[in-house]
Amino acid sequence: MILDRTMPLSRDARPLRLADLPVPEPAAGEVRIRISACGVCHTELDEIEGRTAPAVFPMVPGHEVVGYVDKAGEGALRYAQGARVGTGWIHHSTGEDDENLSPCFAATGRDVPGGYAEYMTVRENYAYPIPEVFSDAEAAPLLCAGGVGYRALRLTGITDGRSLGLTGFGASAHLVLPLTKFLYPKSRVYVFARSGRAREFARELGADWAGDTEDPAPQLLDAIIDTTPAWRPVLAALTNLKPGGRLVINAIRKEDADRDLMEKEIKTVANVTSRDLAGFLPLAARVPLKPQVQLYPLEQANQALIDLRYGDVRGAKVLQIGER
Repeated sequence: MILDRTMPLSRDARPLRLADLPVPEPAAGEVRIRISACGVCHTELDEIEGRTAPAVFPMVPGHEVVGYVDKAGEGALRYAQGARVGTGWIHHSTGEDDENLSPCFAATGRDVPGGYAEYMTVRENYAYPIPEVFSDAEAAPLLCAGGVGYRALRLTGITDGRSLGLTGFGASAHLVLPLTKFLYPKSRVYVFARSGRAREFARELGADWAGDTEDPAPQLLDAIIDTTPAWRPVLAALTNLKPGGRLVINAIRKEDADRDLMEKEIKTVANVTSRDLAGFLPLAARVPLKPQVQLYPLEQANQALIDLRYGDVRGAKVLQIGER
């Protein structure tokens, strides 16, 4: 499925089209992945609507990719043929701690072809082994929603017993909540979400309280992670923070429509590094995190995007592409 241009994503839009492309050949140091599943992420909406537009058109989007190594380029020795691997938003960069901020950073599905396809290539050190506890579909959202949620949780700086808020309760937050409970069992987690269904889902997963996006929490919080695409929830989150509390904005871009402080700190998450994903996947298996997924065939990628944009999101949406 390829994107030819940016456009507003109305309810009847069909931004992607099905196309036959040559099977890519891995360059030196790369592996080719035969894709079995690819998660559908809000960042694809940002690409389609131009907030983080692809580097070139046409572009194959998708960056929560799980599949099987079926060919290795010259010098790529890390994975045997048939190894199950995943790759996320970071396709390649410098390998340094701040590689997500480097001008060398290239994003999967934005700067290079991604996972809404049967095959893709990636440098072998940006492909990660998938723990056996996860199915292909379960593993897909861990490669972005999970990994970036893990990074956001680390950036809050909370310790066990400190309170955490989650604004928005989609693919990322529904993984951060059980991860927080695992790492910080004495911490209380508060969820802010517009949808009553999302608030109910949060309670099912162990939230200590769930209210509307602009509701006051029962107490002021030590930290809040915002996962929404809009600005208004950020303002609401600031009113729920303690003086000196920290707000972590977990979104690459914010929509402009509603863009119109006691001392508080704001941090932003600029995607992830390879070390985030390499560290997060084994931790996710220890919990174990079990993403809630809704499956779509590749040909229904447009419908998955419309459902993500306008529907009630419970967990993550995943394209089912191939078999092992």
